[in-house]
Amino acid sequence: MKLISWNVNGLRACLNKGFLDFFKNADADIFCVQETKMQEGQAELVLDGYRQYWNSAEKKGYSGTAVFTKQEPLCVRYGIEVEEHSHEGRVITLEFEDFFLVNVYTPNAQRELARIDYRMQFEDDFRAYLLGLNQQKPVIVCGDMNVAHQEIDLKNPKTNRGNAGFSDQERGKMTELLGSGFVDSFRSLYPDKTGAYTWWSYMRNARATNAGWRIDYFLLSADCADRLQDALIYADIYGSDHCPVGIILK
Repeated sequence: MKLISWNVNGLRACLNKGFLDFFKNADADIFCVQETKMQEGQAELVLDGYRQYWNSAEKKGYSGTAVFTKQEPLCVRYGIEVEEHSHEGRVITLEFEDFFLVNVYTPNAQRELARIDYRMQFEDDFRAYLLGLNQQKPVIVCGDMNVAHQEIDLKNPKTNRGNAGFSDQERGKMTELLGSGFVDSFRSLYPDKTGAYTWWSYMRNARATNAGWRIDYFLLSADCADRLQDALIYADIYGSDHCPVGIILK
């Protein structure tokens, strides 16, 4: 079973930059996208064999998530059942027979950590939501989680210490989430792999020099981590400032 996640940084733009070619070639069972920056129906998206589920932000051209799945889910939930977090289209949950799939676009703390207080509240509420699901059946979480967890997860950790995405607060919340019963799929298989990044700034020729960050994840409930066969980073796929990531499950 193949699952893929991609922050497309505007799906309408990405459609003109090879999205459909990658989508078809990848042939994923479940394909999650973040930062769609659109409402459902604003672009003609024909994906034969896939059901489409959208959670768009109230603000036009901002945030948003979507999931495309071959298998019909038992149930679909939008948001995390907290009103404060219900306006930006950041989470979609699909329930299947033996697991929950949660697609998330975690809020960015922004320059000078202007939104760090909201980010911390989201982190706590999101973790509580995941733990509630995990009491029912295993959970697979994927998406742009907007944090490089360890120094190995970005090219320049010393100069970025304290910046959005590599603040002690954000890194601490990821540590807390992993400590609550989740496994970072990529690091569980490739604990020492360097240069493995999923996002590059458009500035300073960052992608050409691989001055990147690994901020896109697949996390698995510890009790289903033995199903993990591989974790993938499609660093050669362009079309966004992020590249797709994926996992293959038994």
